[in-house]
Amino acid sequence: MKRALRHYLLALQFFTRVPVTGRLAAWVGYSPQMLRASAAHFPGVGALVGLWGAAVFGLLLAGLPGPAGTWAAALLSTAATAWMTGAFHEDGLADTADGLGGSADRARALEIMKDSRIGTYGAMALVLALGTKVALLAALAQQEGARVALAALVAAHVLSRFMPLLLIRHLPHVGDTAQSKSKPLADAMGSSALLAGLLWALPALALLAWAQGPLRMAAALLAALLATAWMARLLWRRLRGFTGDGLGAVQQLSEIAIYLALAWRFTAGAAA
Repeated sequence: MKRALRHYLLALQFFTRVPVTGRLAAWVGYSPQMLRASAAHFPGVGALVGLWGAAVFGLLLAGLPGPAGTWAAALLSTAATAWMTGAFHEDGLADTADGLGGSADRARALEIMKDSRIGTYGAMALVLALGTKVALLAALAQQEGARVALAALVAAHVLSRFMPLLLIRHLPHVGDTAQSKSKPLADAMGSSALLAGLLWALPALALLAWAQGPLRMAAALLAALLATAWMARLLWRRLRGFTGDGLGAVQQLSEIAIYLALAWRFTAGAAA
């Protein structure tokens, strides 16, 4: 448990603005091996980010009435989660879009993805992704109520951070490994680490089943898996493996896929 806590705190330090500093940081320590092990706790980082976003969303929903208030609450909660993570995954999505959209050549695409400047494809991907998330969260709150929207927000942040673990498990790392932030993830993920990530994901699935029922929960999980499979195929076909930016893109797209599945009005549900 002590070692797992250290790995979790390291993941928080690496992927959020949560202040793991001073004596706490010294106790946690750091090594590439520890950072590799901390990948198992990515969904746990999502739990904290999701709870933070849900707290902001719920507070604003309580004080901002009407449809416009719901949209404002969705927008500001999305901004709050992006702030907490330093827009880490959003940056990965933008870089991936720039690289894959900017060149059909593998080497050139990887070079573009390392450029910190944002291009047309990246800007478009960010606008569309953030706008879609805000719209779907607002739709969930208006159609299903605050309880469902808040549960969806927490669960989506957890489950969407489990999906990149599948890529680490099944695809090789590519790119400039020596200078990549995701270098410690270059080695394949072991079964025990994947199981630890799954243990973080199970409560999120239970939360969705409680909020919207097992069928909606299954639809959300399937949507996230399909989004992940599509990105995995694209990254393999274009790059022959994953990059750190690609992992961020998987998180963003699977999060959107979960919201979409939960907000979708099936014929039977609409008739009821």
